[in-house]
Amino acid sequence: MLEPSPEIIIERIRSALGTQRIQDAVRILLELRPVDQAEVFNLLTDEEQILLLTELDIPSTADLFEELENEEVLDAVGTLSPERLADVLDEMEPDEAADLLGDLSPARATEALANMEDAEDVIPLLGYPDESAGGLMTTSYIALRRHTTARQAIEFLRQVSLDVEVPYYLYAIDREKHLIGVVGFRQLVIADPGVTVEQIMDREVIYVTVGDDQEDVARVMSRYNLAALPVVDDQHRLLGVITHDDIIDVLEEEATEDIYHLANVTDKDLNPQSPIVDQVKGRLPWLYLNMVTALFASWVISRFENVIAEVAILAAFQSVIAGLGGNSGSQNVAMIVRAIALDKIDSREMLGVIFKQVIVGMLQGIGVGVVIGIGVAFWQNDLYLGAIVTMAMIANMIIAGIMGTIVPFIVKALGQDPALASTVLVTAATDSFGFFIFLGLASLLLPYLVNSP
Repeated sequence: MLEPSPEIIIERIRSALGTQRIQDAVRILLELRPVDQAEVFNLLTDEEQILLLTELDIPSTADLFEELENEEVLDAVGTLSPERLADVLDEMEPDEAADLLGDLSPARATEALANMEDAEDVIPLLGYPDESAGGLMTTSYIALRRHTTARQAIEFLRQVSLDVEVPYYLYAIDREKHLIGVVGFRQLVIADPGVTVEQIMDREVIYVTVGDDQEDVARVMSRYNLAALPVVDDQHRLLGVITHDDIIDVLEEEATEDIYHLANVTDKDLNPQSPIVDQVKGRLPWLYLNMVTALFASWVISRFENVIAEVAILAAFQSVIAGLGGNSGSQNVAMIVRAIALDKIDSREMLGVIFKQVIVGMLQGIGVGVVIGIGVAFWQNDLYLGAIVTMAMIANMIIAGIMGTIVPFIVKALGQDPALASTVLVTAATDSFGFFIFLGLASLLLPYLVNSP
């Protein structure tokens, strides 16, 4: 059965609010799943959101906040009293509550923590960077002692509150909370009731440490197809668990960041509706760099001013050489950056990759250059001009392959995201070299071009 569209739901909510039937409006919202509630809630006006929040119960408010984006939650939180905010935070998953507290002002966060009943579950998470394993993990997990029997474990699970986000795995720990094994639910259910956890657990536990970057965490979960991943400290003590839904958010965030960086937008949180000042700050610096590289390419062209003056038609084709070279370089950058991000390539393999990309660039240059060269030769009735275009295209495609491979590695060696500056630098190189090669060849063959029929 298809759910009504958000527009229809919003119309129904506004109709109820317009006639002061706030409870009816709340009921309409709560009929939706939490993720759909968040979508509808975000489309309402500030005044409508405030009216709904005043009547939503604490658990429903917590579910809603867990589905909203950071900026949307912060806007909604501003309408809550410190006591109500604390109650909502107590209902949220510890990792979600920690993320929200980290985004609040220090004074507001301190006040909320002081009013919370379960602050001890959240406070340990506040000290970890957002983009680390510690920042992603939740302290809401189930751990068992090694001598616990299967019967005892199942009985314990029956007593666990339904509000606890139980992962797909149970973790075995010793007296000092060292992680010593993992047991799947299925293993536990089919095991003999008298068997201990130690007898059925897998001792080869895949885990991450609390300081690991979120990209590494996502890579581990994806590689081993895990629904949950334990997090340990440097003493191998179990601190928390990262669940698959957290990693989905990470993958979306990292993909957005890579796309933005390839387009030279530094702030992954920007969107078309972001404040104008933020958009300018996130985009303008790279336009300055692009301006510098464009001016350098123009300077290269100026060195051949006399050649263009004698054979004006050259100006019509120089952008073709540079443009196709830039596109080829961007293809290389995308492949290399992706391979680096997925740990499928490292600097030790760079020479082999460069050699292969030189071959690819040469073949692409021949494939494109010959077609364009023949077309130019017939169009302009000039075999020399066609030959120049072909040779320049081949040479620039080779350069695109080399630069598109080297630049991401250099940027990474400098401690920066390879996606961030690679496209600008590679395009600058292919433009400049493309102009230089094309006009340089034209300069060498100028007598033939000038005297061509």
